[in-house]
Amino acid sequence: MSLIKDKQLSADRLRRSADLEALGFKTTKGLDKLTGLIGQERAVRSVGFGLSVQSKGYNIFMVGEPGCGRTTYALEELKRAAADMPAPDDWVYVYNFDDPSLPLAINLPAGKGRDLAKDAEDAIEDIKTALAKAFDNNEFEDNKAQLVKSFQDEVNAIMEELRKWAESKDFAIKRTPQGFVNLPLIMAPPLPSNEEGQGEAEKKDEEGEKQLVRREMQQEEFEKLSETEQEALQKVSEEISQKTLEKLRLIREREKELKEKIKELESQICRVAIAPILTELRGKHMPNEKLAKWLDELTEDLIANFNVFLAAVRDAAAEVDFSRYEVNAFVSNNPNDGAPVICETNPIYYNLVGKVDYENRQGNLYTDFRRITPGAMHRANGGFLLLDADELLRQFMSWDVLKRVLRYRELSIENLGEQLGYIPVSSLRPEPIPIDMKVVIVGTPYLYYLLNIYDPEFQKVFKIKAEFDSEMPRTAESEYQIAQFVAGFVAREGRLNFTAAAVGEVIEWASRLAEDRNKLSTQLNKIAEILVESTACAKAGGKKLVGVDHVRKALEEKVFRADMWEDKVLEEYRKGVIRIDTEGEVVGQINGLTVSQLIDHSFGSPVRITANVFMGAEGVVNIEREVSMTGPIHNKGLMILTSYLGRMYAREFPLSVSARIAFEQTYGGIEGDSASSTELYCLISAIAGIPLSQGIAVTGSVDQMGFIQPIGGVNEKIEGFFRYCKARGLTGKQGVIIPVQNEQHLMLNHEVTEAVRKNRFHIWSISTIDEGIEILTGIPAGKMDEKGQYPKKSVHGRVQAALEGWLERSFRYKKVMTDRVDPPKKRGKKKTEPAESKDKEAPEAKEAE
Repeated sequence: MSLIKDKQLSADRLRRSADLEALGFKTTKGLDKLTGLIGQERAVRSVGFGLSVQSKGYNIFMVGEPGCGRTTYALEELKRAAADMPAPDDWVYVYNFDDPSLPLAINLPAGKGRDLAKDAEDAIEDIKTALAKAFDNNEFEDNKAQLVKSFQDEVNAIMEELRKWAESKDFAIKRTPQGFVNLPLIMAPPLPSNEEGQGEAEKKDEEGEKQLVRREMQQEEFEKLSETEQEALQKVSEEISQKTLEKLRLIREREKELKEKIKELESQICRVAIAPILTELRGKHMPNEKLAKWLDELTEDLIANFNVFLAAVRDAAAEVDFSRYEVNAFVSNNPNDGAPVICETNPIYYNLVGKVDYENRQGNLYTDFRRITPGAMHRANGGFLLLDADELLRQFMSWDVLKRVLRYRELSIENLGEQLGYIPVSSLRPEPIPIDMKVVIVGTPYLYYLLNIYDPEFQKVFKIKAEFDSEMPRTAESEYQIAQFVAGFVAREGRLNFTAAAVGEVIEWASRLAEDRNKLSTQLNKIAEILVESTACAKAGGKKLVGVDHVRKALEEKVFRADMWEDKVLEEYRKGVIRIDTEGEVVGQINGLTVSQLIDHSFGSPVRITANVFMGAEGVVNIEREVSMTGPIHNKGLMILTSYLGRMYAREFPLSVSARIAFEQTYGGIEGDSASSTELYCLISAIAGIPLSQGIAVTGSVDQMGFIQPIGGVNEKIEGFFRYCKARGLTGKQGVIIPVQNEQHLMLNHEVTEAVRKNRFHIWSISTIDEGIEILTGIPAGKMDEKGQYPKKSVHGRVQAALEGWLERSFRYKKVMTDRVDPPKKRGKKKTEPAESKDKEAPEAKEAE
């Protein structure tokens, strides 16, 4: 009994309370707010180093479990670093006058991109007005008319010269709709204008008055000529036609010269008209070599298409497209805001890379450089890009394009349809933009190690690992930091202030969340949830402060919302469907403890373990293992039991026992070695015939030397068994045996702690199997003497005696069976028996065989 008392834990050792006096405040009102991270020194130093290195590949992967403040800290730290950095250049896309399918990218100082777009728009409007005024000027018309008149005079002179030359050849040149026609000239009477006139002419001829004029030869007259005369005229006509072609060629040359002169005149007027406007535009955004070249091309294009501007001014209804002269302010930065910090919460391919939008016009897709939109990497250029690893890896092609940009530091906008399409489609190919940014990815350890294993390029682009811990040491300083976090949350969210006792309850729950009384959880999002729910409980009660009762109520409600299946299991126990004995003593039966882990809740419950032993040499057999219901860790624990039995009881003789161990009423898989000590107690009880207390549940693994080893979920296991005992009725003799190493993990709820305080429930911590045996049986375990024997009345002595007895009976049984098959020969004279008797005994001997 003394051992039972010595190993029993007091209520003060079951839960570490917060030191309210050390906190030094009554409420969180006026308490300093928390700044920075708490308990993450390793991560803070890693992030600081990563941000200080500007070399290629030194991007940061923040590793940690969700809720430890990774994203919030990353944003705050990146904004702090970005504030001290210069704002990066703006980027604009402009029309490429040489190849419209390749828009040009031009960088400008921060804040100048939008200015250029606005100035270019205003300049085009001013140019419309300036050109309209310039070409409405009388001087332009006079100069143009003078050029045209000179041209016409020159043309007339050329044609007159040609006409005279043709006349000298007795030919006339006549213009027709089909071109120039050469007609021979002859001296002949004039042609009558009509039939009446023709009669009068003939009459005059009859009178003898013959009148001749030089006129064009008619077709009938030509046909009356001889063939020689016709050939002569045809030859002269060809010569005149050749001369006419030469003169027409000369006229066309003069016409081209006229057009060139007019165009030069127009260009000169245009250049003079738009020069002040473009000079002002250049002055605002210079020096910039690439922009200057584009403005030169813009000037020439304006001059070449000035008629479009005139048409737009003179006819308001005219549909004129001036989009080529616009500027797409692709990326704009504020020069006073430092470097950009972009947190992309939806990192699909287009959100990262940007895209070229298309417009549907009567069933046809249309696009131009104005429809090029930036992605997160464009906006983060010169600064920082923050991404979530889980979201990033879910998206098609996003991870690949991010790696490519980080390796080559250049980003091209390519639509996925063009990359994956089997048929190439003509589209815009914007000029790539150089990228210089630092990427920070937030992810879990699982994703980090998977990327290291399966992506050989990962380490090349993410050289900095910043690992966040899910817990921190519980000290007076860290407890006060939790209080500061509560104060900051209250101030930020506009919540009710917390009393010191309420903050203390939050601190204790943070320690429970860390599963260690000497640590605190850094999962601040889960702590924030309790703060919100506690505030809601206080407001529902009409309180102006959040007290300790409100925090406890919030924690109870949180469990209640998630423990439906726990209640259903407990209900089956109350109905007797699940058999768990919490009173009395039974040989070969004990209560083990298990933890059921749901997504949002975990709870402990007892499981009845039984053992049967009998003569044989099969050793210890786990029934669940035989039907493949156990995992490798559990199987390892079972093998350790056999090793322990051999070490303790079979040094001088072979271990002769057959045992069957079973987890009763379990129908799912079993894994873990936390019940190995429990199985050993049950097995020892069955061998020795010593009953075990059913009001005591046991957890803990055991090694080959009999030392108890720690397990997980100790709080849930204790509380789970307590609920079962409470449902049947607390007797004051019930409790749980745990490994001594798990004392530091105890953060039991107030109900269990209070029951222990009132001596209605007990917790024992042990370090060896012997200590557990004495608590469960009330009998000394016994120590081996120099001869390898245990005291007969001890537990080990009774086990040893039972095993020796089984071994002796086993040998005796084997001897009897051997004698039946092959009886020993008797000494003395051999007795002769009749042949008949031999024949009669032969069948019996054969049967014995």
